[in-house]
Amino acid sequence: MQLSYAQNLEDYHLDQVFAGQTAGTYVDVGGGHPVADNVSFWFYLKGWHGLIVEPQQALADIYAHVRPRDHTVCCLAGRAQGETEFHVVDKLHGFSTTVKEHAAAASQFGAAFETVRKPVRALTALCAEAGLDRIDFLKIDVEGAEADVLAGMDFGRLRPRVVVVEAVVPGSMAEAWSGWEADLLRSGYRFAFFDRLNRYYVADEEADLLTRFPQEPAPWDRVQHLWDFGRAPDRQDHPDHVLAQTIQRGLFAMLPALEPALLHRLIERGLEATNAGPFAPDTAGALVGAAEFPRPSTPAATLRDLLDTDELRAALGRIACAYDGGHIMD
Repeated sequence: MQLSYAQNLEDYHLDQVFAGQTAGTYVDVGGGHPVADNVSFWFYLKGWHGLIVEPQQALADIYAHVRPRDHTVCCLAGRAQGETEFHVVDKLHGFSTTVKEHAAAASQFGAAFETVRKPVRALTALCAEAGLDRIDFLKIDVEGAEADVLAGMDFGRLRPRVVVVEAVVPGSMAEAWSGWEADLLRSGYRFAFFDRLNRYYVADEEADLLTRFPQEPAPWDRVQHLWDFGRAPDRQDHPDHVLAQTIQRGLFAMLPALEPALLHRLIERGLEATNAGPFAPDTAGALVGAAEFPRPSTPAATLRDLLDTDELRAALGRIACAYDGGHIMD
């Protein structure tokens, strides 16, 4: 492995344990984004597949486009089927949790949260629905609700070879495994490794895997990390720089001809991504820029109204002409 996608080298450490295994199955509870800070993406790229449990709809929806072989469910994993409150943390989606005080703790990073109701299902039932009868590793990262997820897994019926559980309190990083480790050990698992964030366990019948874990976490610079590359169009060292620039140039060249519905969504998504909030009439001036407009501008009460103005069409034309052959820039 040269490039890690995970938050804390989890994929690197697991790759040492499953070295040479070109096919396999994982269960990723609290999958988060399908690529960024993701533990199972490296294994998907190796040809593996599995079950993803991610309660945040916007994140769960991306899996169908990036990881179509996975079975993705947008719900919470818990002790039994039902419904509960889920606290969705703004921007820092990795802090979203069923534990309200943990969500509130994200305020130290300037993030607020909102509370919604989400369905809960037992992990054993989710695995059966996904058609899994063999699991190479089960990873759980649910910001303090790990005991509930483990309680919903029948380890007598399904025996993940390796179980990886986030084992510290979100934010404070205090030890948090005393509430669930004893039950996991009684279920026939042995502690194998602690990477200072997660604890790794091996099924008794897979004891030979214990020797594949390191004595200490690997140095951070053992591999490269996707986050360090930044945004693909901006960095020549990004692994996808050429593709990103090609798509960017193509998109900009096509801007004036884009379907209004697509353009509407692109601008909406851009406002979301820059934390500018939803479109408002006073947003229009900033969007169309400062170029001279030789007649009174047309007020735009909605984004849809703005799309039908000469001001916006001119802005799209000004952007596109540096890419569509209008101006020779190189």
